[in-house]
Amino acid sequence: MSDTAANRAAESHDSPGVIRWGILGTGLIAGLQTSDLVQHGFAVQAVGSRNLATAREFAARFGLPAAHGSYESLVADTDVDVVYISSPHPFHYENALLALNAGKHVLVEKPFAMNAWQAQEVVDLAASKGLVALEAMWTRYLPHMVRIRELVGSGALGEVRTLIADHNQNLPKDPGHRLNDPALGGGALLDLGIYPASFAFDLFGAPAKIQAAASMTATGVDRQTAMIFEYGDGQQAVLHCALDTAGPNRAAVIGTGGSIEIDPVWYTPTGFTRYDDGGNVVERFDEPVTGRGMQYQGWEIERLIAAGATANDILPPSESVQVMAALDTVRGQIGLSYSSDARP
Repeated sequence: MSDTAANRAAESHDSPGVIRWGILGTGLIAGLQTSDLVQHGFAVQAVGSRNLATAREFAARFGLPAAHGSYESLVADTDVDVVYISSPHPFHYENALLALNAGKHVLVEKPFAMNAWQAQEVVDLAASKGLVALEAMWTRYLPHMVRIRELVGSGALGEVRTLIADHNQNLPKDPGHRLNDPALGGGALLDLGIYPASFAFDLFGAPAKIQAAASMTATGVDRQTAMIFEYGDGQQAVLHCALDTAGPNRAAVIGTGGSIEIDPVWYTPTGFTRYDDGGNVVERFDEPVTGRGMQYQGWEIERLIAAGATANDILPPSESVQVMAALDTVRGQIGLSYSSDARP
């Protein structure tokens, strides 16, 4: 352990107000989240992997004090208060339950679970134990999204009628890759479509009606999916995702009094332009963000823990369950099922 890591560990252990993090998983997203946490002064105490050598390599890369060769050992670490669940999403449910049953708060990568019943069980267990179970939909906490919610809430766009958002990437086409493997929750919807779907919930809440269509890969997962969410007052969210074609990754919020066009890539730290109903520019928003921007969701879960709260208004656990229920409906319409859909 480096002197810096040792000092940080000592300070974390001796300071009752410091919330100490454990990282469950050592993949790409785990590295991105950990980098932002370390860069912004969070107390990242430990990492857990199914392979001790991998955990040690990860700990060395980020200067973490402790490495565990199993997830069970990580969640049992008394120097860990909150666990970031960054395993592949078919394992979010069991890993979240593992950490919650060990008395740890959890920040669970999106999608929160594979389906609504799994999500509900995680939420119910967290509530029964007075713990935070927050979905790591980092986009909601980014500065441009905070400002968009302010504008919508203030009526600056008039009556908001429409959201248009896409998330299209050119990802590996190897049939054995997890993105193309139904046994590993593959497909565009859960990896990519979760972003525009969650944005629709952020603006309009749960839809009254969902229409969806998809094209499937040879392995039986969706390579592209189009969705229309319809609402009781006539609003619509027109959403698209694809895993084998790069797209513009833009989004627009359209109201009777104006509109917002979010720059690419809309779900990452970026800016936007607001127009009045005549097409004139009335606001240009740009706010620099250090790192990847995943620190904002870290600050949010720490705020909740410090306040003794278990839910926020930006993304309460009940809404994470509703999002999964909507994606369950989409999957039912496009014929995409997973083994986890059947309750044990």
